[in-house]
Amino acid sequence: MKTVVVLGAGFAGLKTVVALQKKLREQVKIILVDRNPYHYETIRLYEVATGEIPYTGMSYEINDVINPKMTTVITDEVEKVNIADKTVELKDHAPLKYDYCVVGLGFTLSNMGIKGATENALPMSNVKQAEAIRDHLYAEMKAYRQDHDSKHLSVVICGAGFQAIELGNAIAKVRPELAQMAGAQPDEITIRMIDGSPRLLPMFQGKLLDYALNTIKKNKVEIIKPAYVNEVTSTSVLYKMANEKDNAELQEIKAGTRIWMMGFSGSPVIEASGFKNRRGRVMVGDHLTAPESDDIYVLGDVSSVMVPGKKWPYPNTGQLALSMANYAAKDIKSRIMGQTRPDNYAYHDLGVVVNLGNSEAAGLAMGHAFKGYFAATLKKITIDKSVLETGGIKETMAIGQFDFYH
Repeated sequence: MKTVVVLGAGFAGLKTVVALQKKLREQVKIILVDRNPYHYETIRLYEVATGEIPYTGMSYEINDVINPKMTTVITDEVEKVNIADKTVELKDHAPLKYDYCVVGLGFTLSNMGIKGATENALPMSNVKQAEAIRDHLYAEMKAYRQDHDSKHLSVVICGAGFQAIELGNAIAKVRPELAQMAGAQPDEITIRMIDGSPRLLPMFQGKLLDYALNTIKKNKVEIIKPAYVNEVTSTSVLYKMANEKDNAELQEIKAGTRIWMMGFSGSPVIEASGFKNRRGRVMVGDHLTAPESDDIYVLGDVSSVMVPGKKWPYPNTGQLALSMANYAAKDIKSRIMGQTRPDNYAYHDLGVVVNLGNSEAAGLAMGHAFKGYFAATLKKITIDKSVLETGGIKETMAIGQFDFYH
């Protein structure tokens, strides 16, 4: 019996396992490795970071969706994939031997060489980090009540990409609750984002982009761009505008809460394993396998899939990860069963929606632009669909978003 080792229980990894369980019906041995015993919806981390929901409101136990007759779950950290001898090294378990390996280990945030970023800023790439941001925000509000130092009410987010914008607007949404905790007025809590790109939300154009930017402004989230973060200290963020001379004096924002949302890259396991990569992402082949081995599938945040006819890859989204997982499971099944392999992988992008808080969102779906309440509802439906694909009806009913009126 063939053995498939799946690394990571995010969108790509868990969906691959669920699909293989259905397609092969106990005709394969599956080993799933993840550092956590639960799967969580990465796209909802900002809700945990702002205290809107506990992590249990966007996660479920992996064992709830696996077939124990086919799948063994190991809770451990992956250290390296040995490509030549087809084994996987784990931190606290013996090496695993595989016939096929699926790598879906997710993303991390690098400090990009910025002084003080690691020591003095809070990243948000997993549940524990999101909870740390929430706890830090609460502590800063309580500190203001004690000493009335305005830095406690200042939030600076380094980066203004898709996830950073959702986080910034989510913090704006809970301003009243934070202000009550601090004994301050909501408008006293400032939220600033610093980003080096001259243009935000590049997937949007025209009126849709204008709507998104105006909503961010209405939420009183200030975006400083194009600007480069130079240093993060224990009390502030220092930056310089892109159009300033190299010897220009740095500008400083005093901030009790400093959040790091820059330097997105794939898992360091990719580099440690010797895969050819760029920022922890492998340019996969036609069947989503690594250049080094046709028996290793690389999916989700550790992969790159080129947009046909373009010089850039698709954005790494949950939608893409689920699509890749479906294909990988289909391809693995065909190989195990001795069938003809499916046609080369082709991604059909259904669109993207950015949440802007308070039933506000902007998105593109099936070639059409949506905004406001309808887009916010579409975002919730998209999230529920991802839960359904990995966790089925039971988990969707448990953690799905059905409050379409808020």
